[in-house]
Amino acid sequence: MAVLQEIIATLRERKRALAQPYHVPGLWIDHEHPAAQAVNPYDFYADKLAWIAAQPAQPLIQGGGGSWTRYAIVYNLFPRVTAAYDHAHDGVLGIGPSVDGWRETGTLLKSIALLPYIRSLGVNTVHLLPITAVGQDGKKGTLGSPYGIRDPYALDENLDEPALGLSADALFAGFVEAAHRLGMRVIMEFVLRTASKDGAWIGQHPEWFYWIREDVPDRALGSADPHTYGIPIFAPDDLAQVKDKVVRGDFKALPPPPESHRAMFTRPPRPDQVWMEDGRWVGQLDDGTRVRIPGAFTDWPPDDNQPPWTDVTYLRMYDHPDFNYIAYNTLRMYDERLARPENAVAPLWDAIAGVIPHHQREFGIDGVMIDMGHALPMPLKQRVVESARAIDPDFAFWDENFVIGQASVDEGYNAVLGYLVFDLHHPEKLREFLGRLAHERLPLPFFATAESHNTPRAAVRPYALQYVHYALAFSILVPGIPFIHSGFELMETKPINTGLDFTDAMIREHPAESLPLFSAWAFNWTRPDNLIGSVRYALALRQKHADLLSDPDPATVFVGYSDNPTLITFARQNSEETLVIVASASFATREEGRAFLPVCECDLVPLWGTDAVHRGRGAVHLDVSLGNGHMMILEGGSDFPPLQK
Repeated sequence: MAVLQEIIATLRERKRALAQPYHVPGLWIDHEHPAAQAVNPYDFYADKLAWIAAQPAQPLIQGGGGSWTRYAIVYNLFPRVTAAYDHAHDGVLGIGPSVDGWRETGTLLKSIALLPYIRSLGVNTVHLLPITAVGQDGKKGTLGSPYGIRDPYALDENLDEPALGLSADALFAGFVEAAHRLGMRVIMEFVLRTASKDGAWIGQHPEWFYWIREDVPDRALGSADPHTYGIPIFAPDDLAQVKDKVVRGDFKALPPPPESHRAMFTRPPRPDQVWMEDGRWVGQLDDGTRVRIPGAFTDWPPDDNQPPWTDVTYLRMYDHPDFNYIAYNTLRMYDERLARPENAVAPLWDAIAGVIPHHQREFGIDGVMIDMGHALPMPLKQRVVESARAIDPDFAFWDENFVIGQASVDEGYNAVLGYLVFDLHHPEKLREFLGRLAHERLPLPFFATAESHNTPRAAVRPYALQYVHYALAFSILVPGIPFIHSGFELMETKPINTGLDFTDAMIREHPAESLPLFSAWAFNWTRPDNLIGSVRYALALRQKHADLLSDPDPATVFVGYSDNPTLITFARQNSEETLVIVASASFATREEGRAFLPVCECDLVPLWGTDAVHRGRGAVHLDVSLGNGHMMILEGGSDFPPLQK
């Protein structure tokens, strides 16, 4: 408790009167009432942290090799946004510190104060979006992207509280200590294959990066000019060959990008040949050629017509004179001639492999999410996993991968993002997924959620109130990881980022500069109508039936049928308990019908969506009438007969 006590002591010692009022949402105080209250921040935060320190230490979920992940119930915290609030109540979310030295954007101190609220939801794991130092060259929005990493070994200094004089490092150590005290594990998210264009490593090791001539302009959106910098423009025949070889897994002699693209690149300058100029790295080669750091672009497909990303660049994982360029075959689909041990940029690999151990030793984190981890060279990925688990054998690795497959297990991962986040609002896809669960043991858990920081908010779907409850219930019933993306419980509608599953109209509605991923933003913490009660009930239900609901054995999943095709019927059962679920996939109308499951006479006790006790005869024939998007969850007694597929 040393770090928490240090922070508490600093708050007590520095207490003084304020020049302007300071308010916090009621949910931060008692976790129940949204209305804001005026407080002295020194007292408020000191009292919150003292309360945490006084609690009996709660056990953490257990499981060797990161297998505790299967029992994780996750809250996805974006400190800069989740813990932001207009404390002055002046209608403006300040970017810098106030006259009193307090930030309105989210900080790690405020994140500590939020932990009791998060724990009250029924959460046992906190997943943090990146909190490492943010680059400024080419940044988007007012704050820049947390994925534009200036230094993966350093934390974002804007997550501190100037009023305290404590570093972000000290506050994050306190955050982890407090989370563990309350029985919650901490997962950090890392970006290991890109860096900001003003990254600290560039000046020290320019050879770890790609360089292009300074006179080459970036490609404009919609342009196909091959003499501007962007994703390589392949001839149709070459493009077809690229896609065919990659699909077949043939990485031998992959077609290179056109000469016009390769000619933009130069050899890296020496450290003595690079300098910062107007906030960006530039260099000059021996022949006088001025060079710059190029932006990144999507690594696949090879004909994606996006302009270069303005704030990040790719790390140069391999060094070979024939592959001195950024393209699909040097970024992800590594050409066999390139991806050889002798071509690995060994000092860079050392630095990457040391990132996670650094944060383990400094802060005691319990696991990581690897952004775009699928694109790291396999030997490097193995080394990253081995280095972390040499320090903590129970350390967890999560993969930002939509595929729920054995390959992720083989790479050392304990969980993947998966695709339920995309399928949950499509009834037919959801039926297919339930069928997969009933016939196939998935090799590792997936995120059971209706939204992430890259998708539309659940609360903007049609019939929002019905849908969010429907999605919440499904998230606890499938053998995945219940995942509460912060703001979901507040019925937040503003997306964090427009990365996935957005229509063109939705993207136009939310221009990049306005997105919370890049600019200052605060949730509506004082909204009176929220989902907090429903989330607590659902997660408590998941916890009560954790052994059954987290079990990936297909023998625990039974898909029924109905005479009404809009009704989804399934059950979860093991030797100890049975849950029967009937959900309406129609969000516009009330649906009636009969749901069938092959069991003999039995009683079913209501848990969700109904008060009626149902009695099956011969088989479970449930005559149901469900409102739009409604669901019933029923519990069978200990003598409930085995279901038959």
